[in-house]
Amino acid sequence: MAKKSVATLRTATGRDFAKVIRMERSPKTGAYVFKETIVPNDQVKEFLAKK
Repeated sequence: MAKKSVATLRTATGRDFAKVIRMERSPKTGAYVFKETIVPNDQVKEFLAKK
């Protein structure tokens, strides 16, 4: 599955996207949880700014 997403990101249209990883605190346990998402390049700052 990881190979498919990497291959998709390397196509000509895939260069418009970025894989973003954000660290959040779990409200239940208080431990840190990492959220991985593929977003368009122009929405990266918006994705990281929201909480």
